[in-house]
Amino acid sequence: MNSQCLPIILLVSSEHAVLSSLEDDLSRRFGNDTRILTSDGPAPGLEQLSDLAARHEPVALLIADERMAGMTGVEFLTRAHAMHPMAKRILLVERDYTSANPIVPAMTLGQIDFHLVKPWFPERGLYPAVSEFLASWADMGSDDFTLFRIAAPENSARAYELRDLLTRFNMPFTFHRSDSPEGIALLDELGYPDARVPIVARHDGRVLVDPSTAEIIEALGGGTQIEGTVYDVAIVGAGPAGLSAAVYAASEGLETIVLERQISGGQAGSSSRIRNVPGFTWGIGGHDLTRRACEQAWLFGADMVFAQEATSLRAAGEQLVLEVAEGREILARAVVLAAGVNWRRLGIEHLEGLIGAGVFYGAAASEARAMRGKHVCVVGGANSAGQAAAHLAKYADEVTLLVRGDSLERSMSEYLITELGETPNVSVRLEVEVVDGEGEEQLEAVLVRDRATGAVERIPTRGMFVMIGAEPHTRWLEESIELDERGFVLTGNDLLASDDEDSWPLDRPPALLETSLPGVFAAGDIRHGSVKRVTTAMGEGATVIQLVHHHLAADQAELARI
Repeated sequence: MNSQCLPIILLVSSEHAVLSSLEDDLSRRFGNDTRILTSDGPAPGLEQLSDLAARHEPVALLIADERMAGMTGVEFLTRAHAMHPMAKRILLVERDYTSANPIVPAMTLGQIDFHLVKPWFPERGLYPAVSEFLASWADMGSDDFTLFRIAAPENSARAYELRDLLTRFNMPFTFHRSDSPEGIALLDELGYPDARVPIVARHDGRVLVDPSTAEIIEALGGGTQIEGTVYDVAIVGAGPAGLSAAVYAASEGLETIVLERQISGGQAGSSSRIRNVPGFTWGIGGHDLTRRACEQAWLFGADMVFAQEATSLRAAGEQLVLEVAEGREILARAVVLAAGVNWRRLGIEHLEGLIGAGVFYGAAASEARAMRGKHVCVVGGANSAGQAAAHLAKYADEVTLLVRGDSLERSMSEYLITELGETPNVSVRLEVEVVDGEGEEQLEAVLVRDRATGAVERIPTRGMFVMIGAEPHTRWLEESIELDERGFVLTGNDLLASDDEDSWPLDRPPALLETSLPGVFAAGDIRHGSVKRVTTAMGEGATVIQLVHHHLAADQAELARI
């Protein structure tokens, strides 16, 4: 490969010894795959970056010493970001676990992406970290390899769903409008010149015409077929709670099946970066977190089945029966409900007709690159909306966060509020609600009403990402278990507090996460009173398997008495 095309790592420090040592260490591991440049101070470094920007050369990583003559590392990286917005910014600091360390406010304010600590250990610290940083940069901007090529009408709702699906699987793809030169050439190449539906080409030549979710998952190597019929535990849902339950169940020897109506991840899978998961120093993308958990559960022996929707649940003697959409039945000794929630819809007819054509529920990760140079709106005031706004701000010219409430503090983490406040192209509008939109084939503007004055304002925009809360996926359970007035599953003591005297059928009290149907448990966002956090859902997923063990042991004891 031409050395001019290799990604660049720029090292900046006022200390020659630091530069020399860091350059030597990085060159031994990354010298063949990157260009490692150095600058002996911030001013020459900025000049060097300006020259690289003028030549459109790919700067992947910027590693700046915090203590430099004339400018701090944070100040340098902030200025460098304006010239190379896709480069990952790394601050080199002395080890200091107090809140006075500059990485604490810099990370919170979104001024740096990562940090490295002096003294560094090449094999244990430096090399794994830089590998992760380079992979993160490549994931954001590399188009060297695409597993799928998609050609579809620009405003195809199904094409939007396919892009979201592939993004959540973290699979590289390219999308071309059917009427663009690239799209026309692709359709001609594939033999579908007049196609009015999405055409998907896999890199090995396989062509899918208007593929279903199951066909895409199978093309990615995922399972969609139910192989067994009887299990110790059946888990419905592959979000954080369901995946955690699957890992613990399978690792502890239970015959386990996971049924997921779409793909793994749930709402967490669409988050671009989750910073408050313990153990992930710089945060982790939701799709990456859930992909790892899914792979882990599978390696322990769980049957992972996607694109299969559970439609009913009932007891049949000592077993529980789950029916899926195609009419097949699965028998299980215990069931864990972890189906999570769906994004609540705006219910505005005109905007519903523009889904995939500028209106999106969630999906900020999949559509972010398409928003380059545009104004976009994010509707919502919780962490999901804040994370989406911060991610979109890396691509869009301007992001407006539309919040129904009168403050962000009630529903959004402090670190996100601070980061949004320091992001220059993000603005927050409080006490407003979306009432309509404009555009025939593509969103052109949204109409918002000031809740205090009633005044309606038109905001020109090309994208609106809606994250206004959640509704539990429980309609299929209405005839079998007790739900609260909003459809969330009642468990444990909440069942005993229910006005329905028949809400619990046994003499013993229900277990902590047990539903009104003995042997059926609930974990995560689907459960009444749950804490809407990824780590809490994962904790409930782990806890519920201990309760399943107790339930199954009680079954064995009962059988032994017969």
